[in-house]
Amino acid sequence: MEAKIVIIPGLGGSGDDHWQSFWSRSFDNVVRIEQENWDEPELEKWLEKLNEAIEKLDSPVILVAHSLAVSLVLHWAVKYDKSKIKGALLVAPADVDSPEHTPDVVRGFAPIPIIKLAFPSIVVASLNDPYLSLNRAKYFAEQWGSEFINIGEKGHINSDSNLGFWEEGQLILQKLLKY
Repeated sequence: MEAKIVIIPGLGGSGDDHWQSFWSRSFDNVVRIEQENWDEPELEKWLEKLNEAIEKLDSPVILVAHSLAVSLVLHWAVKYDKSKIKGALLVAPADVDSPEHTPDVVRGFAPIPIIKLAFPSIVVASLNDPYLSLNRAKYFAEQWGSEFINIGEKGHINSDSNLGFWEEGQLILQKLLKY
């Protein structure tokens, strides 16, 4: 059975030029999470939307989270049934615990859970991400039991990074699809 890819945008909702939006428009096996309010995130509401979407699926699931959505996935993993999850691609986690790296509007997602995930995962980070130091990204990957990939200087791996379809990310995603 083919896995469903669940695209989970972070703060702001990953606009039209974001690689998550390119993937959402390009792949047939994608479900994109839509939140009520992308600019004033509320953890419990976001958790409910994510869990509802996962529960509706009758196939294995690969989670593809960006920025604040990485914290969302970790909170979800603490609270809900993970049996459908085949893997997670965790891209540019926002360090919600660090006031110097993230805006106050995301403080409701702190502290980011530090648990070993019950499914394979890959943390992708950039050398010059303004919302997360590389050392912190490595720490998260280690704590979550995730593979760690440093993709060089790509900023926050978002629309400003001009990645388009982000072919490198698609190759990384293929690793999870093979599990």
